[in-house]
Formats: sequence, structure tokens, C-alpha cells
Amino acid sequence: MNDHQLLRYSRHIMLPQIDIKGQEKLIQSCALIIGAGGLGSPAAMYLAASGIGKLIICDNDTVDLTNLQRQIIHRTDSIGIAKIYSAKKTLEGINPETNIITLKEYITEKELAQLAKEADVVIDASDNFSTRHNINKACFTYNKPLVSGAAIRFDGQVTVFDLSHSSSPCYNCLFPINGNNDETTHCATMGVFSPLVGIIGCVQAAEAIKLLLNIGESLNGRLLLLNGLTMEWRSIKLNKDPACEICANTC
Repeated sequence: MNDHQLLRYSRHIMLPQIDIKGQEKLIQSCALIIGAGGLGSPAAMYLAASGIGKLIICDNDTVDLTNLQRQIIHRTDSIGIAKIYSAKKTLEGINPETNIITLKEYITEKELAQLAKEADVVIDASDNFSTRHNINKACFTYNKPLVSGAAIRFDGQVTVFDLSHSSSPCYNCLFPINGNNDETTHCATMGVFSPLVGIIGCVQAAEAIKLLLNIGESLNGRLLLLNGLTMEWRSIKLNKDPACEICANTC
């Protein structure tokens, strides 16, 4: 690192769990974020600020006035602009040293697999079950750690599926692809408390950084639930499903 980087990341470097070697690892790391909305906004902003060397952001939507209540990476003058371009502008303002790669398209299962192969950690900030299952399959294929988050109304959840460990459950263990998953549950129809997505997205960023640095204890095997009205957290143990269609044969 040069002198400028030593100063920019000095508060990280002061932490013995990170130090210079850890910060250098972040600078050399690549994170893939699917979704530049409520969850992807804080996750991307904190990862860029923390010095992640490369961020790949995928989203095929444009900024709408209704997004601005919670999707803090976008500004009023971004309305009508593709979310990825709005996000790139904000992130480059936060940290011009981070290489921001943007993909404005609905990412297919095959494309997701290729992107996951390139990334060191994957952050699922999407808003539908089909995309989440495709992300899970891609991460399973290449043994990539997946940080999954969701938020609706006043309820948030976040967990890690560290698929580099054969004993780890996967997203399909928690929400089977053939299960009763309601695709109509969206904030557009149900509403969402704006700070909630910030809280969950920040936890996703924290878990991603911990995974990249192999520090602390991740949420792998634990589902963290937040009630935004009472500010009560619950932790639920997740086990690998022996009948899972995706990961059952990896024990």
C-alpha cells in the first residue's frame, strides 16, 4: 500500500484482526453484489469505503421516485437512470480506488455461475426467490461464500451460507425451490421500513468482510432475525437438509 492508502484505511489497520495484511487482502478482493436497491445500497457503500478492490454490481432496474425512501446509494437527480450507473457514480465518489464493474441486465443462471467463479464473496441483495436460488446454485458450484439478506415491512433477516464448507447448509435448505415461497411478497405491495434495509445491508457488508479476512465468527449456520418495531434480534440455528436437491451429497 502507498502512503495515501495507509492513511485512508488507517482505522482498519489499527485493528489487530485486520492490520496491514488484512487491508491488503481487501484491496485484492472481489465482491459480487446482486441488486442495487435497499440492501445492495449500504452493502456496496461500506464495501467500497472499506477498500474492496473490485465490486461487480448487477441490476436491470432504473431509479424510481419510490426507491429514494430507502435506497440511499441513489439521489433525486438519478430518477430514470439505470441503478447500476447511479450506484457507480456514488461509489466512485466514496472511493475512486475501488474498481466498479456494472451489469445492467437480468443475470441468467449461466452468467451468475461465471460471475460467482470470479468473486471471492457473493452478496445476495435481490428481491425474488428465483434469483436467490440461481445465486445459491452458482455459489454451490464454485464453493463461494454467500451472504444472504432480506427485508419486508418491519422484519429483516440475514445469514451466511459458507459453501466452501461441506457441512454448511445452503439457501435451498432454508427455502426449498419446490416449497411454498410467495413471489408476491415485495416491498412494492407490502411496504418496508427504510432504516431496516440499511441495518440488514450493513450486516451483510460486515459478514462479507469477515469472510474475506477469515476473522471472527460468521453467521454460517445461523439465521439472524430482526423485528424492527421492537429492535429485538433472534438467532436460529440452521442445519443442512439431508434431502436438499442442491447440496445433500456433499457431507
